[in-house]
Amino acid sequence: MRTSRAAAAAASLPLLLLVALLVAAEGRRHKDGSGDEEAKACDKGWECSGSRFCCNDTITDYFKAYQFEELFAHRNDRSLAHAAGFWDYHAFITAAALFEPRGFGTTGGKEVGMKEVAAFLGHVGAKTSCGYSVATGGPLAWGLCYNHELSPSQSYCDNSNELYPCVEGVEYYGRGALPVYWNYNYGIIGQGIKQDLLNHPELLEQNATLAFEAAIWRWMTPMKRKQPSAHDVFVGNWKPTKNDTLSKRYPGFGATMNILYGDLICGQGSIDKMNVIVSHYQHYLDLMGVGSDKAGDNLDCADQVAFNPSSKNLDS
Repeated sequence: MRTSRAAAAAASLPLLLLVALLVAAEGRRHKDGSGDEEAKACDKGWECSGSRFCCNDTITDYFKAYQFEELFAHRNDRSLAHAAGFWDYHAFITAAALFEPRGFGTTGGKEVGMKEVAAFLGHVGAKTSCGYSVATGGPLAWGLCYNHELSPSQSYCDNSNELYPCVEGVEYYGRGALPVYWNYNYGIIGQGIKQDLLNHPELLEQNATLAFEAAIWRWMTPMKRKQPSAHDVFVGNWKPTKNDTLSKRYPGFGATMNILYGDLICGQGSIDKMNVIVSHYQHYLDLMGVGSDKAGDNLDCADQVAFNPSSKNLDS
């Protein structure tokens, strides 16, 4: 009898193992939504629909108009701000809604979303700031002060680019929330957001929603095949290769600077241009209630080799 029971128990082990594996797989499917047809895509109305990312908190769930006002408290102060009355919360949310189904601010849980919004706006704030050390509210309170470069040193026309040739009489100086420079960058981004920015780059200083849309498109879009986007390296979608680790490129906020600015910012040690971007990100985390202590690892790119070494970039 003991032998029969032992044999029966042994024979049942493969079946029990199979059942256990099926139960575990079912649990994983329910956890990530892949096994539930309804969980694959959620509908949050105008802001986010038709995507699994919409099943998470959307940006308006955790980032309100009053918080936008706190982050950019002096953007309408006409004593110093040069784009007073241009930027507002509605323009940002309207643009962000186009990318939330792709995971912008909706990847992972609420905290990850808040951190990504703070990271993106940290870049925006630093690149459009007119703050200085003794300015009211401090140097980090003056983001969105500009919507275009005030005194361009050149027209930023690269006549050698045949795909996006310069248009006669048009200048491609810095404009927008993440200022765009050079004809080919206006061409690439314009194609991405379906706007004729090559002929009409001025749209980025005339329409705040388009300016934010262009900036978020840049954040979400890799510039080359087999390279990550700023979004990817920040939210954890990117796994560094051996070459990346040898180049000291790791996931985190630092790598977003590498992707957006390359060697104009990165690989130069602890320079002010890099540190001010990091400071804006940390400051915004504090204002949003996340806390700068949760900014994550690999905050800077001081020692990183650029993904795309170049003297020309979206930032100049």
